[in-house]
Order: sequence, then structure tokens, then C-alpha cells
Amino acid sequence: MGHGCPVHLLFTPGPRDRPPCAVYKPRYALLQTALCIAAFSSSASLWDALKQQRNVRKSRPMIRSALMNVMTAAAIKAGRGLKRDFGEVENLQVSVKGPGDFVSAADRKAEQTIFEELTKARPGYGFEMEEGGTVEGSDKTHRWIIDPLDGTTNFLHGVPIFAISIALEREGQVIAGLVYNPITDEMYVAEKGQGAWLNNRRLRVAARTRMADALVGCGIPHLGKAASHPKFKTELAMVMAHASNVRRLGAAALDLAFVAAGRFDLFWERGLRTWDMAAGLVLIREAGGYVSDADGGTDMFAKGSVAAGNETLHRELLGLLRTA
Repeated sequence: MGHGCPVHLLFTPGPRDRPPCAVYKPRYALLQTALCIAAFSSSASLWDALKQQRNVRKSRPMIRSALMNVMTAAAIKAGRGLKRDFGEVENLQVSVKGPGDFVSAADRKAEQTIFEELTKARPGYGFEMEEGGTVEGSDKTHRWIIDPLDGTTNFLHGVPIFAISIALEREGQVIAGLVYNPITDEMYVAEKGQGAWLNNRRLRVAARTRMADALVGCGIPHLGKAASHPKFKTELAMVMAHASNVRRLGAAALDLAFVAAGRFDLFWERGLRTWDMAAGLVLIREAGGYVSDADGGTDMFAKGSVAAGNETLHRELLGLLRTA
């Protein structure tokens, strides 16, 4: 087996790895040779396994708490099902919740998976879920807030921009959040006091201070929210007149994660539910950003709206929305 053998590469000693005494060299060489021979017939599969292990290490979130381990495990398990269903989306059973508002079997399966995993790990916690509604727990101080598939319309149209969103609320305050796109394998996580992370990279909101340079994300009300269209168009016109450009992803959890990652400078949307925002809010705060409702208040869940960005641009965005 030549130097291309993956086991040879692993066991070839560098300056720090060489045995301190020459007496160990024959044993070291013998071990290396035996392992290379054993791997000869399956070196390709071994190499693939090594690469996969390396990729897992690279993508593993940097918050190592027991809580985040529970959250990431639930998201990854549900994400596998969503990824599988995304490849067979034309065969999914789809129901209509309202004009332009859909739910699929994939939503329900992912939610059930997350519910079961989190219940097993934290049996007394309550739940607030998009599809399953409210489930009271014996522990009244903790509540999971779950959107099993944010961006269902994208999902059903084969657009790979959707996410699982999981947040934990403790005594009325969201203290941890996770947003996971299983197609890109991007996992955004944050826990109070531990920062925000995208896989193994620490996140900070963008540092731009000029609205003319800003890329702004927004949400567009769907057909079932036609009464909101005039206000949105007025606000959009105001923002477009001052910002560099505007984007609409179709998944508010990812929009907020993009602000935390510095991909979007700003984001605003009205007509949201708690599960659309909860995880994203803690992501942005832990990434050094500012969040409020779209009118500048502090109760995003009650108002059902959000505006987010760095301190300077967030303040300017609120001024534009008030003027619109």
C-alpha cells in the first residue's frame, strides 16, 4: 500500500509523533503495515468515512451544553426526515390551512419527531408548536417553541430554503435557539451568554452603518393576509427608496438567522407567530444585534412583528417604518 493509503496518512509520524526511542520504531512500522494491509480492500470506503467524520467535526456547533446537545439531536433527526421528503415532495399529502397557507405530512412528521425527542430528554417541559398547538407540561417554568418546517411553501415548490426552528423559553424569556436548514446542513445556534454560532463559526451582525449600503430582508404577506398588502407595499416603497436592495427568502427563521450571520443587514416583517421568531431573536441578540417589534416596542410575540439589525441601522429602519 502506497502513501495514498488513508491509514498510512493517519499513522505517518510527524516531528512530534516520532517515538522518543528507536526501539519503538519496528513496532510502529509493523502496526502501520498491518493496518494498511487490512484496509487495502476497503481503502475507498475508509477514506470516505474519514472525510465524513472530519465534516461532522467541522459542522458541529461550538456550544457544548447539555441543553444544546438535546436541541441539535432533535433537529438533526427531524432534518433527516425532511431531507428525505424533500426529494419526494410530489408524493406528499398536502392540506390547505387557508388561502396561500399550506401544511404537509412532512411538517407533521418533523414536529412529532422533535416533540418525542425533546419530551424524552426534558419530560416536564411544555410545548408551543405550529401544528400541534399548546401542550402543557408539569414544569411551568419551561416551554419549547417549535416550528418544524418554516418555509413550507418553499418546501412544497422544491425551493431548498426552509428550516427547523426550536427555542426554549424559561420563565417567559427565550434563553436558547436553533435554526437548521437540513439541505445546506447549516445549523445556527445560540444560548444566552454563550454567543451565536453557525456550525463552528462565531457570528456577529453586520457592521455597516449606511442604509444605502444595506441589504434588507423582509416578509411578504401571502394571499390569506391580503388586508396587510397595502401597508406592506407602503413600507416596502419607503425602505427601497433608502436601502441598497431588498430580499425575501420565505422563511422568517432563516431571515433572522441571516441577520445574526451578517448576511442581511436588516430584517422586518409583520403578521408573524411566536414560533416564527423565537429562535431567531436569541440568535440576533447573542450576535450583538438589536431586535424590537416593527413599531419599536419590546413585545414581539404580542405584536406579531419584528425588526432587527445592528444598533445604528435598526434605529434607522424603525424611523423609515414609522414614516411609511
